[in-house]
Amino acid sequence: MIGRAVAAALLVPLLCGAAFSQGPSLPPIAKEDMPLLPAPPPVEDGGTGDAAYAAYQRGAYVTAMEFAQRRVRENRDAASAMTLIGLLHENGFGTRRDTAQAAEWYGKAAAAGDTNAMVSLALLKLEGDGTAKDTKGAADLFEKAAGRGDPLARYNMGLIHMQGESRPRDPKKAAEDFRVAAEAGNADAQYAYATMLREGQGVAEDRVEGARLLGLAAAAGHGDAAVEFAISVFNGDGVPKNEERAAVLFLESALRGNVIAQTRVARLYAAGRGVEADRIRAAAWYMIAREKGAKDRYLDDVLAGMTEDETVKAEGRAAALRGESARAGTAGLDAPPAGGQ
Repeated sequence: MIGRAVAAALLVPLLCGAAFSQGPSLPPIAKEDMPLLPAPPPVEDGGTGDAAYAAYQRGAYVTAMEFAQRRVRENRDAASAMTLIGLLHENGFGTRRDTAQAAEWYGKAAAAGDTNAMVSLALLKLEGDGTAKDTKGAADLFEKAAGRGDPLARYNMGLIHMQGESRPRDPKKAAEDFRVAAEAGNADAQYAYATMLREGQGVAEDRVEGARLLGLAAAAGHGDAAVEFAISVFNGDGVPKNEERAAVLFLESALRGNVIAQTRVARLYAAGRGVEADRIRAAAWYMIAREKGAKDRYLDDVLAGMTEDETVKAEGRAAALRGESARAGTAGLDAPPAGGQ
Protein backbone atom coordinates (compact mmCIF):
# COMPACT_ATOMS: atom_id res chain seq x y z
CA MET A 1 0.00 0.00 0.00
CA ILE A 2 1.45 3.34 -1.03
CA GLY A 3 1.58 5.91 1.74
CA ARG A 4 -0.63 9.01 1.38
CA ALA A 5 2.31 11.41 1.40
CA VAL A 6 4.09 9.50 -1.33
CA ALA A 7 0.86 9.14 -3.30
CA ALA A 8 0.29 12.89 -3.22
CA ALA A 9 3.73 13.47 -4.69
CA LEU A 10 3.03 10.94 -7.42
CA LEU A 11 -0.15 12.76 -8.42
CA VAL A 12 1.41 16.09 -9.34
CA PRO A 13 -1.16 17.81 -11.60
CA LEU A 14 -0.54 16.98 -15.23
CA LEU A 15 -1.64 20.21 -16.87
CA CYS A 16 -1.89 20.05 -20.63
CA GLY A 17 0.04 22.92 -22.21
CA ALA A 18 -2.07 25.72 -23.61
CA ALA A 19 -3.09 24.85 -27.11
CA PHE A 20 -1.93 28.21 -28.37
CA SER A 21 0.71 29.47 -25.94
CA GLN A 22 3.49 28.74 -28.41
CA GLY A 23 3.49 28.89 -32.16
CA PRO A 24 4.30 25.21 -32.85
CA SER A 25 1.57 24.06 -30.44
CA LEU A 26 -1.25 25.89 -32.17
CA PRO A 27 -4.13 23.66 -33.20
CA PRO A 28 -5.05 23.67 -36.86
CA ILE A 29 -7.83 25.90 -38.06
CA ALA A 30 -11.02 24.15 -37.04
CA LYS A 31 -13.03 22.27 -39.59
CA GLU A 32 -16.03 20.11 -38.82
CA ASP A 33 -15.82 16.65 -40.39
CA MET A 34 -19.38 16.97 -41.66
CA PRO A 35 -20.65 20.54 -41.91
CA LEU A 36 -23.89 20.88 -40.01
CA LEU A 37 -26.65 22.08 -42.29
CA PRO A 38 -30.16 23.07 -41.29
CA ALA A 39 -32.73 20.30 -41.14
CA PRO A 40 -35.83 21.83 -42.73
CA PRO A 41 -39.26 20.20 -42.58
CA PRO A 42 -40.01 17.82 -45.44
CA VAL A 43 -41.90 19.11 -48.44
CA GLU A 44 -43.45 15.82 -49.57
CA ASP A 45 -46.55 16.41 -47.45
CA GLY A 46 -47.17 19.90 -48.72
CA GLY A 47 -44.83 21.59 -46.26
CA THR A 48 -42.83 24.67 -47.08
CA GLY A 49 -39.41 23.28 -46.19
CA ASP A 50 -36.31 23.26 -48.35
CA ALA A 51 -36.43 20.20 -50.61
CA ALA A 52 -32.69 20.31 -51.41
CA TYR A 53 -31.58 20.32 -47.80
CA ALA A 54 -34.26 17.82 -46.81
CA ALA A 55 -32.87 15.44 -49.43
CA TYR A 56 -29.34 16.06 -48.17
CA GLN A 57 -30.39 15.19 -44.63
CA ARG A 58 -31.87 11.91 -45.89
CA GLY A 59 -28.67 11.06 -47.73
CA ALA A 60 -30.36 11.44 -51.12
CA TYR A 61 -27.42 13.38 -52.52
CA VAL A 62 -28.25 13.16 -56.23
CA THR A 63 -31.72 14.50 -55.51
CA ALA A 64 -30.24 17.20 -53.29
CA MET A 65 -27.98 18.29 -56.13
CA GLU A 66 -30.89 18.42 -58.59
CA PHE A 67 -33.08 20.46 -56.24
CA ALA A 68 -30.21 22.82 -55.36
CA GLN A 69 -29.36 23.42 -59.01
CA ARG A 70 -33.03 24.11 -59.74
CA ARG A 71 -33.09 26.70 -56.97
CA VAL A 72 -30.04 28.41 -58.45
CA ARG A 73 -31.64 28.50 -61.88
CA GLU A 74 -34.84 29.93 -60.41
CA ASN A 75 -32.90 32.30 -58.13
CA ARG A 76 -34.73 31.09 -55.02
CA ASP A 77 -32.49 31.47 -51.95
CA ALA A 78 -29.65 30.79 -54.35
CA ALA A 79 -26.82 31.49 -51.90
CA SER A 80 -27.57 28.56 -49.58
CA ALA A 81 -28.29 26.34 -52.61
CA MET A 82 -24.86 27.18 -54.05
CA THR A 83 -23.27 26.36 -50.70
CA LEU A 84 -24.96 22.97 -50.74
CA ILE A 85 -23.72 22.32 -54.28
CA GLY A 86 -20.20 23.19 -53.13
CA LEU A 87 -20.52 20.85 -50.16
CA LEU A 88 -21.64 17.97 -52.37
CA HIS A 89 -18.71 18.53 -54.75
CA GLU A 90 -16.18 18.88 -51.92
CA ASN A 91 -17.19 15.61 -50.26
CA GLY A 92 -18.05 13.64 -53.38
CA PHE A 93 -21.64 13.13 -52.27
CA GLY A 94 -23.73 12.02 -55.24
CA THR A 95 -21.05 13.22 -57.63
CA ARG A 96 -17.34 12.90 -58.31
CA ARG A 97 -15.28 14.71 -55.66
CA ASP A 98 -14.09 17.97 -57.18
CA THR A 99 -12.69 20.61 -54.84
CA ALA A 100 -12.14 23.07 -57.69
CA GLN A 101 -15.87 22.96 -58.41
CA ALA A 102 -16.53 23.22 -54.67
CA ALA A 103 -14.36 26.32 -54.39
CA GLU A 104 -16.13 27.90 -57.37
CA TRP A 105 -19.57 27.32 -55.87
CA TYR A 106 -18.48 28.42 -52.41
CA GLY A 107 -17.08 31.59 -53.97
CA LYS A 108 -20.40 32.40 -55.61
CA ALA A 109 -22.32 31.70 -52.40
CA ALA A 110 -19.86 33.71 -50.29
CA ALA A 111 -20.21 36.68 -52.65
CA ALA A 112 -23.95 36.39 -52.14
CA GLY A 113 -23.46 36.58 -48.36
CA ASP A 114 -23.67 32.96 -47.17
CA THR A 115 -21.50 32.58 -44.05
CA ASN A 116 -21.22 28.77 -44.35
CA ALA A 117 -19.74 29.25 -47.80
CA MET A 118 -17.29 31.84 -46.48
CA VAL A 119 -15.97 29.41 -43.88
CA SER A 120 -15.82 26.49 -46.32
CA LEU A 121 -13.99 28.53 -48.96
CA ALA A 122 -11.59 29.87 -46.32
CA LEU A 123 -10.70 26.32 -45.33
CA LEU A 124 -9.98 25.38 -48.95
CA LYS A 125 -7.82 28.49 -49.36
CA LEU A 126 -5.82 27.60 -46.26
CA GLU A 127 -5.05 24.18 -47.69
CA GLY A 128 -4.66 25.27 -51.31
CA ASP A 129 -7.23 22.59 -52.12
CA GLY A 130 -9.13 23.28 -55.33
CA THR A 131 -7.95 26.87 -55.29
CA ALA A 132 -4.73 28.82 -54.78
CA LYS A 133 -3.30 28.71 -51.26
CA ASP A 134 -4.13 32.08 -49.74
CA THR A 135 -3.85 32.47 -45.97
CA LYS A 136 -4.68 36.18 -46.05
CA GLY A 137 -7.72 35.60 -48.22
CA ALA A 138 -8.81 32.84 -45.85
CA ALA A 139 -8.44 35.17 -42.87
CA ASP A 140 -10.49 37.81 -44.66
CA LEU A 141 -13.29 35.31 -45.22
CA PHE A 142 -13.19 34.07 -41.61
CA GLU A 143 -13.31 37.68 -40.42
CA LYS A 144 -16.32 38.46 -42.60
CA ALA A 145 -18.18 35.36 -41.47
CA ALA A 146 -17.29 36.06 -37.84
CA GLY A 147 -18.73 39.54 -38.21
CA ARG A 148 -21.96 37.91 -39.33
CA GLY A 149 -22.10 35.79 -36.20
CA ASP A 150 -20.59 32.47 -37.28
CA PRO A 151 -19.08 30.81 -34.13
CA LEU A 152 -16.64 28.56 -36.01
CA ALA A 153 -15.31 31.52 -37.98
CA ARG A 154 -14.96 33.53 -34.77
CA TYR A 155 -13.02 30.72 -33.12
CA ASN A 156 -10.72 30.48 -36.14
CA MET A 157 -10.14 34.23 -35.95
CA GLY A 158 -8.98 33.68 -32.39
CA LEU A 159 -6.42 31.17 -33.65
CA ILE A 160 -5.36 33.57 -36.37
CA HIS A 161 -4.87 36.38 -33.85
CA MET A 162 -2.73 34.06 -31.75
CA GLN A 163 -0.65 32.80 -34.68
CA GLY A 164 0.39 36.24 -35.85
CA GLU A 165 0.76 35.28 -39.51
CA SER A 166 -2.05 36.65 -41.68
CA ARG A 167 -2.95 39.05 -38.87
CA PRO A 168 -0.74 40.69 -36.21
CA ARG A 169 -0.42 38.54 -33.10
CA ASP A 170 -2.85 39.95 -30.55
CA PRO A 171 -3.76 37.80 -27.51
CA LYS A 172 -6.39 40.32 -26.38
CA LYS A 173 -8.23 40.10 -29.70
CA ALA A 174 -7.83 36.33 -29.63
CA ALA A 175 -9.34 36.14 -26.15
CA GLU A 176 -12.30 38.22 -27.25
CA ASP A 177 -12.79 36.04 -30.32
CA PHE A 178 -12.72 32.91 -28.17
CA ARG A 179 -15.09 34.48 -25.62
CA VAL A 180 -17.71 35.35 -28.23
CA ALA A 181 -17.49 31.92 -29.87
CA ALA A 182 -17.58 30.24 -26.45
CA GLU A 183 -20.76 32.08 -25.53
CA ALA A 184 -22.27 30.83 -28.80
CA GLY A 185 -21.59 27.27 -27.65
CA ASN A 186 -18.46 26.38 -29.63
CA ALA A 187 -16.66 23.76 -27.50
CA ASP A 188 -13.22 24.44 -29.01
CA ALA A 189 -13.64 28.11 -28.15
CA GLN A 190 -14.78 27.27 -24.62
CA TYR A 191 -11.61 25.25 -24.14
CA ALA A 192 -9.41 27.93 -25.69
CA TYR A 193 -10.93 30.78 -23.68
CA ALA A 194 -10.78 28.69 -20.50
CA THR A 195 -7.07 28.16 -21.06
CA MET A 196 -6.46 31.88 -21.60
CA LEU A 197 -8.44 32.72 -18.45
CA ARG A 198 -6.50 30.19 -16.40
CA GLU A 199 -3.18 31.53 -17.68
CA GLY A 200 -4.18 35.20 -17.58
CA GLN A 201 -3.16 35.44 -21.24
CA GLY A 202 -4.84 38.28 -23.13
CA VAL A 203 -7.41 38.58 -20.35
CA ALA A 204 -7.46 38.91 -16.55
CA GLU A 205 -6.84 35.58 -14.82
CA ASP A 206 -10.02 33.91 -13.63
CA ARG A 207 -9.58 30.25 -12.77
CA VAL A 208 -13.16 29.87 -11.55
CA GLU A 209 -14.62 30.97 -14.88
CA GLY A 210 -11.95 28.96 -16.64
CA ALA A 211 -13.00 25.82 -14.79
CA ARG A 212 -16.66 26.49 -15.59
CA LEU A 213 -15.89 26.74 -19.29
CA LEU A 214 -13.78 23.58 -19.17
CA GLY A 215 -16.79 21.84 -17.70
CA LEU A 216 -19.04 23.10 -20.50
CA ALA A 217 -16.59 22.00 -23.18
CA ALA A 218 -16.16 18.64 -21.48
CA ALA A 219 -19.92 18.13 -21.40
CA ALA A 220 -19.97 18.85 -25.14
CA GLY A 221 -17.47 16.05 -25.74
CA HIS A 222 -14.20 17.99 -25.97
CA GLY A 223 -11.56 15.42 -25.01
CA ASP A 224 -8.76 17.72 -23.86
CA ALA A 225 -11.19 19.86 -21.88
CA ALA A 226 -12.59 16.77 -20.18
CA VAL A 227 -9.15 15.75 -18.92
CA GLU A 228 -8.21 19.25 -17.78
CA PHE A 229 -11.56 19.64 -16.03
CA ALA A 230 -10.95 16.36 -14.20
CA ILE A 231 -7.53 17.65 -13.13
CA SER A 232 -9.15 20.86 -11.88
CA VAL A 233 -11.72 18.90 -9.87
CA PHE A 234 -9.03 16.63 -8.41
CA ASN A 235 -6.93 19.61 -7.31
CA GLY A 236 -9.76 21.97 -6.37
CA ASP A 237 -8.51 24.45 -8.95
CA GLY A 238 -11.34 26.91 -9.66
CA VAL A 239 -13.91 24.34 -8.59
CA PRO A 240 -14.55 22.50 -5.29
CA LYS A 241 -12.00 19.74 -4.72
CA ASN A 242 -13.56 16.30 -5.08
CA GLU A 243 -11.27 13.35 -5.74
CA GLU A 244 -14.16 10.89 -6.13
CA ARG A 245 -15.82 13.02 -8.79
CA ALA A 246 -12.46 13.53 -10.52
CA ALA A 247 -11.97 9.77 -10.61
CA VAL A 248 -15.32 9.35 -12.37
CA LEU A 249 -14.38 12.05 -14.89
CA PHE A 250 -10.98 10.48 -15.56
CA LEU A 251 -12.59 7.07 -16.01
CA GLU A 252 -15.05 8.45 -18.55
CA SER A 253 -12.23 9.98 -20.58
CA ALA A 254 -10.07 6.87 -20.23
CA LEU A 255 -12.86 4.71 -21.60
CA ARG A 256 -13.12 7.08 -24.54
CA GLY A 257 -9.49 6.45 -25.36
CA ASN A 258 -7.72 9.48 -23.89
CA VAL A 259 -4.22 8.27 -23.07
CA ILE A 260 -3.54 11.00 -20.48
CA ALA A 261 -6.71 10.02 -18.63
CA GLN A 262 -5.68 6.36 -18.82
CA THR A 263 -2.39 7.06 -17.07
CA ARG A 264 -4.15 9.26 -14.50
CA VAL A 265 -6.64 6.47 -13.79
CA ALA A 266 -3.76 4.02 -13.41
CA ARG A 267 -2.13 6.30 -10.85
CA LEU A 268 -5.41 6.78 -8.98
CA TYR A 269 -5.87 3.03 -8.65
CA ALA A 270 -2.25 2.55 -7.65
CA ALA A 271 -2.47 5.25 -4.97
CA GLY A 272 -6.06 4.67 -3.85
CA ARG A 273 -7.11 8.27 -4.49
CA GLY A 274 -10.77 8.76 -5.39
CA VAL A 275 -11.10 5.00 -5.92
CA GLU A 276 -10.20 1.96 -3.85
CA ALA A 277 -6.56 0.99 -4.36
CA ASP A 278 -6.30 -1.80 -6.94
CA ARG A 279 -2.95 -2.79 -8.42
CA ILE A 280 -4.60 -5.02 -11.03
CA ARG A 281 -6.75 -2.23 -12.43
CA ALA A 282 -3.82 0.20 -12.21
CA ALA A 283 -1.65 -2.14 -14.24
CA ALA A 284 -4.45 -2.86 -16.73
CA TRP A 285 -5.01 0.80 -17.50
CA TYR A 286 -1.30 1.44 -17.85
CA MET A 287 -0.94 -1.53 -20.22
CA ILE A 288 -3.59 0.08 -22.43
CA ALA A 289 -1.91 3.50 -22.23
CA ARG A 290 1.51 2.03 -23.08
CA GLU A 291 0.08 0.63 -26.31
CA LYS A 292 -0.42 4.26 -27.36
CA GLY A 293 3.10 5.29 -26.41
CA ALA A 294 2.56 6.44 -22.82
CA LYS A 295 5.60 6.28 -20.55
CA ASP A 296 5.45 6.67 -16.79
CA ARG A 297 8.38 5.65 -14.59
CA TYR A 298 6.25 5.22 -11.48
CA LEU A 299 3.75 2.98 -13.27
CA ASP A 300 6.61 1.06 -14.87
CA ASP A 301 7.75 0.27 -11.31
CA VAL A 302 4.22 -0.85 -10.43
CA LEU A 303 4.27 -3.30 -13.33
CA ALA A 304 7.75 -4.50 -12.48
CA GLY A 305 6.73 -5.25 -8.90
CA MET A 306 3.79 -7.45 -9.82
CA THR A 307 3.76 -11.22 -9.49
CA GLU A 308 3.27 -13.41 -12.54
CA ASP A 309 -0.28 -14.18 -11.41
CA GLU A 310 -1.07 -10.47 -10.96
CA THR A 311 0.30 -9.73 -14.41
CA VAL A 312 -1.93 -12.37 -16.00
CA LYS A 313 -4.95 -10.93 -14.18
CA ALA A 314 -4.03 -7.40 -15.28
CA GLU A 315 -3.73 -8.53 -18.89
CA GLY A 316 -7.18 -10.09 -18.68
CA ARG A 317 -8.59 -6.94 -17.14
CA ALA A 318 -6.98 -4.84 -19.88
CA ALA A 319 -8.66 -7.00 -22.53
CA ALA A 320 -12.02 -6.43 -20.86
CA LEU A 321 -11.39 -2.70 -20.65
CA ARG A 322 -10.63 -2.53 -24.36
CA GLY A 323 -14.07 -3.95 -24.98
CA GLU A 324 -15.62 -1.39 -22.65
CA SER A 325 -13.76 1.39 -24.45
CA ALA A 326 -15.17 0.22 -27.77
CA ARG A 327 -18.63 0.60 -26.26
CA ALA A 328 -17.84 3.83 -24.42
CA GLY A 329 -20.98 5.54 -25.60
CA THR A 330 -23.13 3.09 -23.62
CA ALA A 331 -20.75 1.30 -21.25
CA GLY A 332 -20.63 1.96 -17.55
CA LEU A 333 -17.50 2.96 -15.71
CA ASP A 334 -14.74 0.53 -14.76
CA ALA A 335 -15.73 0.56 -11.08
CA PRO A 336 -17.56 2.82 -8.63
CA PRO A 337 -15.35 5.35 -6.85
CA ALA A 338 -14.47 5.02 -3.20
CA GLY A 339 -17.36 5.85 -0.90
CA GLY A 340 -19.96 4.80 -3.45
CA GLN A 341 -20.14 8.28 -5.01
